[in-house]
Amino acid sequence: MVLVNSYTVINPATASVVTEVGLATVEETDAAIERAHDAFVAWRDVAPGERARLLRSFAAVVDEHVEELARLEVKNSGHTIGNARWEAGNVCDVLNYYSAAPERLFGRQIPVPGGVDITFREPLGVVGVIVPWNFPMPIAGWGFAPALAAGNTVVLKPAELTPLTAIRLGELAIEAGLPEGVLTVIPGKGSVVGERFVTHPLVRKVCFTGSTEVGKRIMAGCADQVKKVTLELGGKSANIVFADADVAKAAATAPYAVFDNAGQDCCARSRILVQRAVYDEFLGGLETAVRGVKVIDPGDEASEMGPLVSAGQRDAVARYLEGVEPAFTGPVPESDGFWLPPTVVLTDDTQAPIWREEVFGPVVAVMPFDDEADAIRLANDTEYGLSGSIFTRDVGRALRVARAVEAGNLSVNSHSSVRYWTPFGGYKQSGLGRELGPDAPDAFTEEKNVFIAQD
Repeated sequence: MVLVNSYTVINPATASVVTEVGLATVEETDAAIERAHDAFVAWRDVAPGERARLLRSFAAVVDEHVEELARLEVKNSGHTIGNARWEAGNVCDVLNYYSAAPERLFGRQIPVPGGVDITFREPLGVVGVIVPWNFPMPIAGWGFAPALAAGNTVVLKPAELTPLTAIRLGELAIEAGLPEGVLTVIPGKGSVVGERFVTHPLVRKVCFTGSTEVGKRIMAGCADQVKKVTLELGGKSANIVFADADVAKAAATAPYAVFDNAGQDCCARSRILVQRAVYDEFLGGLETAVRGVKVIDPGDEASEMGPLVSAGQRDAVARYLEGVEPAFTGPVPESDGFWLPPTVVLTDDTQAPIWREEVFGPVVAVMPFDDEADAIRLANDTEYGLSGSIFTRDVGRALRVARAVEAGNLSVNSHSSVRYWTPFGGYKQSGLGRELGPDAPDAFTEEKNVFIAQD
């Protein structure tokens, strides 16, 4: 595929040029989609065991290149090297996990009079996966691994800012033995490539991770063809700390629930709710923890937070801090690049933009609450519902609050949101559908019912 336009990839830690990447035109995107459609006919008919073997081969090749992929992500996205290694390893793990799916796409036999009724899970065809810039590797894998396992072919559009690891994964897929056209990476603008995934009739499902605003437009566009869609969108998650919790642990871990990836995470616990009785104690521990976050060169093994992904993103986050007096901040390097310090703001205004809007940067707002009902009310007072944390030693309270908070992924006494073997997705305007977990391949199939008469 000849790419006539290009994008300059910038290292976020140094603001230096990394490389130029070609951007596909509409015509080139159409050609790639048509090749994926042609490849689907043969891929769909590959025996389940052979498809499983190819996915395991793909996983093995990724595993051999984890360090290469991680270093590439540090350079392209500014992720810390520790996070980037985890992300590359997650692609390998997800491929291995879904390699078990082709032989387990079970139908059912349903009792009926006069014959036998059976169901089949059949692949959709071409699936378009649109990947964001905040987690380029794992989110790509969450889309393509179950889709390929179910017998679909995939066209994947990485974000313009962060295309390098996706391009490399596409090359590794071929190296692993996947046929041409089964997984195609198409760098390009969202308004060109992403839009064509939505409008092209041969693309039968779109998986999108990104902003709620863009997700709504994709959902509306897919409606024209009654095209399936999975959306993983924004978040403004709450970290709720009750007075009976291990307050020291809650304070020490809170920074890593929001400043990981420089706060560029839909699951970031960017609203902290603390019961009044322990509010001051918590803030004291939080300040110590925030000031101790290692915000240094992301390639350094000790780095805990890197830069924001671009100058534009840094400036967008900084605007939320205009006229706001931070309670305290963490360190920030004196160097080129798109850096902001981890920042803590105190507020009691539930309408403040910094409390209500997804800042998508290293900024967290803290607010006191009175009792359990007040905590639930404040936590649910948002258009989002992706994740959250609950700190308490009371098991009954943990269960009550977990059931009452309107979010798809909650953790008690921890900040874990994503495991590839459990489902992931949001309530309300945080998304539609679920990724990961044992049922993900089913979301890339149609269920067909067949009745066979006895006479």
